Amino acid sequence: MSELLKYLFEFCFLVQKTILACLLVLAISVPLSNAYCFFQPLKPETSDGEHAGCRDSKGELHEFDSHWRTDDCHDCSCSRDGIDCCSSFATPAGYDEEKCVSIFNKETCTYKVVEKDDHSKECPVHNWVG
Repeated sequence: MSELLKYLFEFCFLVQKTILACLLVLAISVPLSNAYCFFQPLKPETSDGEHAGCRDSKGELHEFDSHWRTDDCHDCSCSRDGIDCCSSFATPAGYDEEKCVSIFNKETCTYKVVEKDDHSKECPVHNWVG
């Protein structure tokens, strides 16, 4: 009987450790995936009675199941439901705004936070959003 209790205790301890590890992974991954997204329903546009694809806000037609990055750094995809887009960048939120300024690079879709008086010196950022 004592062997059975020992086994049950070890099993419960292992389950608790597994649940704790899963919660830790979830707590770490949620802030890393903080992109904002939006959806544009498919407009009723047809070619020969069939939907031709998705037309974006600039009027460009994209084939179904295609993916692209917009000029303003959103990753988009076209489906038969419409266009899904999510930001491909994070915006700095926790830095000294008196001393520093954020600069967005549209080529790399990233922000850099630098001192206002000396752009060669980077500033620490404590929070990123989006």
